[in-house]
Amino acid sequence: MTAANPLSWLGEQLETWRNAGTYQRLRILESPCEPVSRVDGREVINLASNNYLGLANHPRLVEAARDYAARYGAGSGAVRTISGTMDIHMELERRIAAFKKVEACVVFQSGFTANAGTVSAILGPEDHIVSDALNHASIIDGCRLSRAKIHVFPHRDTAAAEALLRDLADKPGRKLLITDGVFSMDGDIAPLPALVEIAERHGAIMMIDDAHSSGVLGSNGRGTVDHYNLHGRVDVQVGTLSKAIGALGGYVCGQRDLIEYLYHRARPFLFSTSHPPAVVGACMAAFDILEDEPERIDELWENTRYFKSALRDAGFDTGESETPITPIIVGEVKTAHEFSRRLFESGLWATGIGYPTVPEGRARIRTIVTATHSTDLLDSAVEILARVAKTMGILKA
Repeated sequence: MTAANPLSWLGEQLETWRNAGTYQRLRILESPCEPVSRVDGREVINLASNNYLGLANHPRLVEAARDYAARYGAGSGAVRTISGTMDIHMELERRIAAFKKVEACVVFQSGFTANAGTVSAILGPEDHIVSDALNHASIIDGCRLSRAKIHVFPHRDTAAAEALLRDLADKPGRKLLITDGVFSMDGDIAPLPALVEIAERHGAIMMIDDAHSSGVLGSNGRGTVDHYNLHGRVDVQVGTLSKAIGALGGYVCGQRDLIEYLYHRARPFLFSTSHPPAVVGACMAAFDILEDEPERIDELWENTRYFKSALRDAGFDTGESETPITPIIVGEVKTAHEFSRRLFESGLWATGIGYPTVPEGRARIRTIVTATHSTDLLDSAVEILARVAKTMGILKA
């Protein structure tokens, strides 16, 4: 007698998603991540990546990765707290700390683990977290793992955030006020100056996830804190090495005591093997480029303004975006996925995103331009978007 499959419900759920039009097949990138990439056997304009500055395939990063691998090998062989801390890991942390104008930095294996590992390490069940409603999933998971009491305020509503902290004034435990710097689905920027003042008034820890701000906002891409000139007033800064930096990983910046504490208590740091030397080399080269070629960021913003203007002129709803992340709001999840599929068939790669990643009724195509897109490519992308949208009734013909 054959035993029943205890995981049969997974197949049933997958079939439900297929029938609803929300199932997504992984598309396979068959080339470097470039403005025009080879995906699933065809050449398409790539508006789906986080490669903001075009560094993922930059020759200097490739050369540095090759050089570090030749000198140090393919891997470190252990977690950081056993024998996996190489001199190059410490060098990278010093380099990032200097770049971000803070005392110290710790590098994590991903931006996700940087957020989740930090929040869960510095807070416990007796503490309180005041969190923006649209914060990234890694923040949400870190909050849950900490077992602290979670209080959510409406997106970018600083008055509501302050009201929550005011209500918690007499409650025991530490308070953390946390926000994304740039919100990954809407492309809007956190009202950080107001949030910092609120945190200071109420004695709360101020933490920001600058994943989509790193390499995008501030001088030389130093992020939201630099963008608003708030150095020394944000206690915990999280960044990524996986987006504009073009490689892999995340980091946390702040006071030396914070970093030393995370060395001892952040579980992803404690129980994950350290970065391969090639990745460290690529990251070091990326920070060199940020310092040496600030014009790349200027080009990113020129392309961003050009593309947003063209989308608005075509009649698209781009929400509240202020950054290179530009959503095209279409409403229903099924519509967004079908739109994405037809765009790909027409030569444009842009991902459909719906609930639960974004609120119901706010499904969208998320587009991201880079510094390396040409205006001709952006014109072609807008033409494809408008043409397909009209055939689907998203825009009037």
